[in-house]
Amino acid sequence: GDIIKADSVIISTGASARWLGLESEEKFKGQGVSACATCDGFFYKKQDVAVVGGGDTACGEALYLSNICNKVYMIVRRDVLRASVAVREMVMKNPKIEILWKEKPVEVLGDESGVNGVRLESTADGTKKDIKVTGFFVAIGHTPNTDVFKGQLELNEEGYIMTKGNTSYTSIEGVFAAGDVQDTRYRQAITAAGSGCKAAIDCERYLLEHPLD
Repeated sequence: GDIIKADSVIISTGASARWLGLESEEKFKGQGVSACATCDGFFYKKQDVAVVGGGDTACGEALYLSNICNKVYMIVRRDVLRASVAVREMVMKNPKIEILWKEKPVEVLGDESGVNGVRLESTADGTKKDIKVTGFFVAIGHTPNTDVFKGQLELNEEGYIMTKGNTSYTSIEGVFAAGDVQDTRYRQAITAAGSGCKAAIDCERYLLEHPLD
């Protein structure tokens, strides 16, 4: 309930990966379960992995992993990919990617050494089957941590803070945004750090142009 007064504010509350909500998923986070292929993919070099999702994010993760891993299973609830046409075609033509249509994960399998498989359930007839993988990547999107700013700052339809052009300026003068809270594309630590640098410079210039009374 404290009120803190400031002459400028930089918002960097980030975005949280969306998870499936499986108990086994939570159990094996960091031991085979990940929400970032570019962060953790190298741990699974020449191994078999699975990617959950059917949109651009999932396809991008699968394509990236196909350059590292032996085989990539894409687990898709429906019978179509929601990704853009170009990306979709790249996935469909990639010999290392196998799409498992109309399937959903119901349990991540593993032991004390980590993930060793995934149990799937058909969305068509409810039948179950297991696949052997050592990595399980959830790519069903992110949720920006911006609930507290709704009705105050301009947000896009997904809830990310809108910034002006190639700057960190938001819809409110003196308020800046940096990192994943305004980044719908890259969401990497290195891009967030660069974004934070931009926000710091923008903030410094703003304060110089608006000196205290």
